[in-house]
Amino acid sequence: MGPPMSAAEPLLRLDDVVAGYGKMTILNGLTARIRRGAITTVIGPNGAGKSTMFKAIFGVLPVRSGRIALDGRQATNFSPRQLLDLGVVYVPQGRNIFPELSVRHNLEFGGVALADQTSLPRRIDDIMARFPMLRDRADSQASTLSGGQQKMLEIARGLLLDPKLILIDEPSIGLSPLMVQEIFALLKALRDGGVTILMIEQNAKQALQISDYGLVLEQGRTRIEATASEILADPRIARLFLGGGLAPAEPR
Repeated sequence: MGPPMSAAEPLLRLDDVVAGYGKMTILNGLTARIRRGAITTVIGPNGAGKSTMFKAIFGVLPVRSGRIALDGRQATNFSPRQLLDLGVVYVPQGRNIFPELSVRHNLEFGGVALADQTSLPRRIDDIMARFPMLRDRADSQASTLSGGQQKMLEIARGLLLDPKLILIDEPSIGLSPLMVQEIFALLKALRDGGVTILMIEQNAKQALQISDYGLVLEQGRTRIEATASEILADPRIARLFLGGGLAPAEPR
């Protein structure tokens, strides 16, 4: 499992972050520490700001005040392209592939952000070796893949950039229990390889079981920040959030 809570400087820091949509404020001074080389799962009630948090981190939604730091350096309101260059990959909720293109062409599009384009063929070969299912379907239209295979393709496309941090929003939504197990096993393997993962997951209990840390958000603030095992053992949280899992929808 990941390092203790008192360990080294976190990979990602959010300090008093305020953000929202139009006149509506969703994040009301959110503060969090995302520890490197660990899986952290974000849970909370509908509308708590989970997806808004990810959009603010990745520069999709402006931060009105507060500060975001990555690896000790200022990263507030950086553009998605700047964050990709710094090793941050965002896998949003839903399907985000080019359905009419082949699996290989989807991967090639994922490599557009690479500074060194000459390395792209080798990187794709490495990804294909890591994902035999994608290698076997390399020339198939992405639309012919199952929902779980499409999610694998999204994650594989992000891995082309050799990320240090992956933000992944609801990876299990709409997937079979078996495919959910495969996705979670992949995320654990990435963590074990040194990638930091920040995840929102409707199946909070199952996600926390593979996580090192958890964040409980409420009304746009961090209510609890603790190890995943501590959160799983807290009867108040179990009663509120872990009984039947969280509803997948929230204001986007």
